[in-house]
Amino acid sequence: MALKKSKPYTPSRRFTELSGGEDLTDKRPERRLLAHKKRGSGRNSQGRITVRHRGGGHKRHVRLVDFRREKRDIPARVAAIEYDPNRSARLALLHYRDGEKRYILAPEGLRPGQEVVAGERVEPSVGNALPLARIPLGMPVHCVELRPGAGAQIARAAGQVVQLMAREGGFANLKLPSGEIRRVRESCYATVGQVGNAEHESISLGKAGRKRWLGIRPTVRGVAMNPIDHPMGGGEGRSSGGGHPVSPWGQLAKGRRTRARNKGSGKFIIKRRA
Repeated sequence: MALKKSKPYTPSRRFTELSGGEDLTDKRPERRLLAHKKRGSGRNSQGRITVRHRGGGHKRHVRLVDFRREKRDIPARVAAIEYDPNRSARLALLHYRDGEKRYILAPEGLRPGQEVVAGERVEPSVGNALPLARIPLGMPVHCVELRPGAGAQIARAAGQVVQLMAREGGFANLKLPSGEIRRVRESCYATVGQVGNAEHESISLGKAGRKRWLGIRPTVRGVAMNPIDHPMGGGEGRSSGGGHPVSPWGQLAKGRRTRARNKGSGKFIIKRRA
């Protein structure tokens, strides 16, 4: 899929590069697979902002995506490739032979009319889901489970891919997009292929207004604030506050690793990301 660059007939159009949408086959979502989405604008149950720069934006519906792939050994036909406003990846609408319809993340190369299936002894082809123990070494996968039956948690964004490197002792060694090498149980399911819409990272929104349509509010630099508002605020003239870059709550922002050393899942990490 190629990006669409407009003629610069306005200042914002000069830098706009958006998805052309040639890979989409249906503009209308499946109504039975939609749910209402309540917008909290970054606020918690007490009404306090815990995630900054959220608010506004266009109304959206949540697409109910099947990350567990629980319908085993039942072939499904890909009916359409659809846009999802809540994520960077595309969705594939599956029509199962028993009449049920479900959404999955659309991998690169999946087209309407193809058949996909999930199960322990299915063929390791694009779109099929099977345990890591049944996938050939070196094959790219996505939507990987961390715990058997818990549903996909790794490699769900557009263009993401995980490489199956080795298997030993009931575990599979996976090389994640960050460069980290992690051990995951062989019984965990994964989907063969790379997540589609890899050009998403090259999109240029072109203007501030399009950012607001997505529900993202402006960001103010910490050095432009007062000392009461940010650890890096204050100072006569342009000053960084004299301290190391930190968040408004004092968490170091550059250089220092913030992952807890005694975290239980640390024993599954063979090589940490760079």
